[in-house]
Formats: sequence, C-alpha cells, structure tokens
Amino acid sequence: MNFLYYLLAAVPVAVYLELTHASPLLVFIFSSLAIIPLAGLMGKSTEELAIVAGPRVGGFLNATFGNATELIITIFALREGLFDVVKASIAGSILGNILLVLGFAAFLGGIKNKTLQFNYQIANLNTSLLFLVVVALVIPAMFYHAGDLSGGEAQVLSLVTAVLLILIYFTSLFFSFKTHRQLFHTSHNVLEKPEWNKYFSLAVLAGSVVLVALMSEFLVGSLEHMVQQVGVSEIFIGFILIPIIGNAAEHSTAVLMAVKNRMDLALEIAVGSSTQIALMLTPLLVFISYLFGQPMHLIFHQLELTGIALAVLVVNFAIRDGETNYLEGLILLFTYAILGTAFYFV
Repeated sequence: MNFLYYLLAAVPVAVYLELTHASPLLVFIFSSLAIIPLAGLMGKSTEELAIVAGPRVGGFLNATFGNATELIITIFALREGLFDVVKASIAGSILGNILLVLGFAAFLGGIKNKTLQFNYQIANLNTSLLFLVVVALVIPAMFYHAGDLSGGEAQVLSLVTAVLLILIYFTSLFFSFKTHRQLFHTSHNVLEKPEWNKYFSLAVLAGSVVLVALMSEFLVGSLEHMVQQVGVSEIFIGFILIPIIGNAAEHSTAVLMAVKNRMDLALEIAVGSSTQIALMLTPLLVFISYLFGQPMHLIFHQLELTGIALAVLVVNFAIRDGETNYLEGLILLFTYAILGTAFYFV
C-alpha cells in the first residue's frame, strides 16, 4: 500500500490543472490518480478506528465520511438543476454499495477464507431499512406515473417521505447504538493493536475526505466535456461513474476487510452505506434543493426503481443467514453488471 502514497503528488498537480483551466482530460486523469492514495488513507484510518471502537462504529464512520464526498458532488449538481443526475447518482450509490462493493468483498474474501461469517442482526436491520426505502420510493412514483398525483402533490408527498426517511434513520441509530446495542455484538474480537492513536486517525480521515471531495469535484467538472465526446447519457454518468468516484474509499476498505475475514465491518461499510445514502443523504438533498429555489421531488425513473427493488431482494437472500461466500459475491457482481448494461442504453 505504501507505494501508492507516491500518487499523492497527483493532488497538487490536479489543483494546478484545474486552476489553470487545462485540458479536461488531464484534469480527469490526475484527479482520478489522486483519489487512489486518498482512498487508501481513508481505509487505513478507518481500520485503525475500527480496532478501537469495533466494527459497528468503524463501519458507521467509514460510511459517513465516505458519503460526504457523494453529498458534496450531488449538491453541486442540485445547484445546477441536474435532478436526473442527482437521482441517478442516488440510485447508483445504493446499488453500487450493495451489489458492486459487497459483491467484490464477498467474492475476494470468499476466495481466501472460503466462508465469511458476520452478525446477522446487522444484516437484518440494514436489509429491513432498505425494504422501507423501496416502499418509500416506489409509492410516490407509482401514483405519479399513474396520473393520480399532480406535480405539486408529488412535491408534498416527496417532502413528507423525506422527513419520515430521515426520522427512521436517526431512530435506527438510537436503536443500534443505545437501546439494543447488545444485539449487535460482533463475533470478531480485537486481534491487533492500533498503529495510530484515535485522534491522529480522525485527523487523517477528515483530511482525506476533504481532499477526496475536492478531487471528485474536479473530476465531475471535467466530465461534461468527456460526455460530449464519448456520447453516453447523463443518467449513465450519474448511475455508474459518480458513485464509483464518490465512494472509492469505501470500495477499497470493504474489500480489504473481507479479505482479512472481518466481514462484519465490510458488511457495515457496504450495506450500511446504502442505508445511509437512502435514509439520510436522499432526504437531505430534498431539503437542500429548497435552499436553491428548485425543489426536487422523489419521482425516480422506472428502471432506477426496478434496479433498487431487485438489488435489495438479491442482497437479502445472500446475507440473511449470517454468512456468505465467493459464489454469492459473484451473483451480486453479475446482477450489477446486468443493471449497468441496461443503464448504458437508457
């Protein structure tokens, strides 16, 4: 991993290229290179925190800081009124985490460890919350597309849904960290001592998130010109590229934890991040859109809704028994590949 840190030199290069309005292709390349070591630093600092705090808190911190990048990117898109990109990014982040990230974690971790076991309480809570998200997103879209809701009524329903989603999110935190925290006891004991103290780990994590967000902003800003050259849709960019860029740190950390047979943390990073995006980031974006004077409703594209519903169903079958393996990981990856291909043709 240490040799990757040499790529940190790409950070000032990307800043220079952005400030001098250099070629968008160069900005894209160096921003991407810069994210790689920053993701490594985020993963390392999160791993150090997880050793001290346990996988539940460690996974929560990783999901929170990882989603900060996604939030910043989508806020810029909201300001420009790119609602389709924002919604595609939300759907892509949810699917990317529970199919792509969890799939790679289970596949690579399963190859090394044969069977990966984890706390089924964590899995059941997160999948139950994701099923709630499916209901919350499908109902407004179903009534709207059936012609039973006007644009104004859809906006009101979206606002009510956003309030309820963020309420259930904070209630779930209170449930898992306070009233029922004993249910989330992990079978993995602390087998190693942290190399960094918690304050240094937090400082590195926070600094890395800021720089990842900055690099992601540069990268996304250069995408518009590339889209015109390549000829792909904005929905595909929002569904595939932005989630992968914004959640690069989580991708690497979850896979690393699974390979180390710490599937509790990998699961909390991947599935926990999806629930956080759906229950916290999504309603937060609805609220923020009012600040820009361009309210965003929660009427998603039918393919996005279908993808989310099917993905949650597949993941539920894969993790509900408290263990997984490389074959189930491959199933998740193939499901993501099918959906990604479909979005390419949208």
